[in-house]
Amino acid sequence: MQKINIVCVGKIKEEYLRSATFEYLKRLSRFAKVEVRELKEERTIEEEAEAVIGAAKGYKIALCIEGEKLSSERFAEKLRSLTDIGEEISFIIGSSCGLSQKVKNQCDFRLSFSDMTFPHQLMRVILLEQIYRAFMINSGGEYHK
Repeated sequence: MQKINIVCVGKIKEEYLRSATFEYLKRLSRFAKVEVRELKEERTIEEEAEAVIGAAKGYKIALCIEGEKLSSERFAEKLRSLTDIGEEISFIIGSSCGLSQKVKNQCDFRLSFSDMTFPHQLMRVILLEQIYRAFMINSGGEYHK
C-alpha cells in the first residue's frame, strides 16, 4: 500500500476544516496509508526548515506558489508513476510564512495549486482532496468528471 506523508507546519483550529481533513483521510485509506505530521511553528525559519526536512521522507514535494501547475489528470499521472515504483511520498505545506528556500531546495518537486495564496490550513484540505481525486482517476472511479 502506498505511503503518503503530509508534513505541515501548524495545527488546524477550525472544526469544519478538521472534519473535511478527516473525511478525505477516511476516503484515502482504501488507496494509501496517509499520515499527517503537524509540526509546531518555530521561532526562526531556519529552525522550522530543519524540523520540516527531518519529518519528510521519500520523494519530497513542496507546495509553493512558484511550483509547477498540474491538471488533476497530470497530477494523477505523477502520483501513479511514484506509486508504481513504490516510492514513499511527502507533501510539504509551510506555515503562514510559507516555506524557506532551504526546504524548497531539499525537495524533489515543487507543486503549485494556483497563483493565489491560500491559508495553510485550507491548503491541507485542498491537497487531500486532490490526492483522493488522483487515486480515483487512476482507479477509473467516477469521482472525477
